Amino acid sequence: MRKIMACPPRYIQGKGELACIAEHAKCLGTKAFVVISGNGIKRNGSDIENSCIKEGLLYQFAEYGGETSKEEIARLRVAFTEAKCDMVIGVGGGKILDSAKAVAYYESVPVVVCPTIAASDAPCSALSVLYTPDGLFDEYLFLPKNPDMVLVDVAVVANSPTRLTVAGMGDALATYFEAKSAIAKDSNNFVGGKATLAATAIARLCYDTLLSHGKSAIEALNAGAITQSVEKIVEANTLLSGIGFESCGVSAAHSVHNGLTALEPTHHYYHGEKVAFGVMTQLILEDYDKEEIKKVAEFCISVGLPVTFADLSLENPSREDLMKVAELACAEGETIVNNPTAVTPLDVLDAMLAADAMGRMYKG
Repeated sequence: MRKIMACPPRYIQGKGELACIAEHAKCLGTKAFVVISGNGIKRNGSDIENSCIKEGLLYQFAEYGGETSKEEIARLRVAFTEAKCDMVIGVGGGKILDSAKAVAYYESVPVVVCPTIAASDAPCSALSVLYTPDGLFDEYLFLPKNPDMVLVDVAVVANSPTRLTVAGMGDALATYFEAKSAIAKDSNNFVGGKATLAATAIARLCYDTLLSHGKSAIEALNAGAITQSVEKIVEANTLLSGIGFESCGVSAAHSVHNGLTALEPTHHYYHGEKVAFGVMTQLILEDYDKEEIKKVAEFCISVGLPVTFADLSLENPSREDLMKVAELACAEGETIVNNPTAVTPLDVLDAMLAADAMGRMYKG
């Protein structure tokens, strides 16, 4: 049996770390190609510039074009070559980071990923999600290695809308339960092997951290404070969940998320918010103990994650609409195949209805 665990070689997290970016990154190259938005330059550009000047690291800002498409990546590659850089730094949200990872891959240079939000576990992964120039999903670009370095400035993350961190908690909430499913099914993880003991323990630690520190972290962020709970939740959302999902596997919760995207009212909800409802659905599909379901539901309610259809702006959805969700969740290639037992669209439909009912009961 081949076991493989994937993770970035170095993870750095703390307050003010973006102002030390060159100190950390200079071991990877001599001139950095910094992929960042125009607003990102206004917010964080001076910290990056000052750090590069202090450490003697040359740099070139490359303003992100607004969509992680093949065309945008090609444009950035031309700019990278013209600037004669030998490393890439991505600063911003998920799409900017995915673009930076893709450019570094095609140019065969190191990449440093600096997420400015804690909304998902994507920063640590060896994956870029590509879209068309119009913003429609195109394909997954699976990369041969994880980012060479992930740097998270907690002060920058804390300045982002709290809802983004909550959404990251929804994404992270799926890590442990989906890992358990994939392991029970004896499925391969995203890097072609079975889960190691270390990755499995990290997935469990992610769940325990969310339950222990999630509510207090959100209260602190709403008060403008950065506490130990905030630090731990940022790490859970970014590192623990990132290693857990990639090195163990995913299952029904993410398939339900993908199905929910078929319904227009859910489009303005973040990935992790829809995943959270997917977790509730998965727990019912797998016939979890009622007390475990209650624990998850009460956690979601305490931090503001969806547990009902109404929480996703689906007021009295028709059975026909819900069947669309269920059929997409069970489509060929979906990760619901990692459920320990075979699942049909009707099973998913019934589980969603039950999840909504339980969510309403616990909210009531």
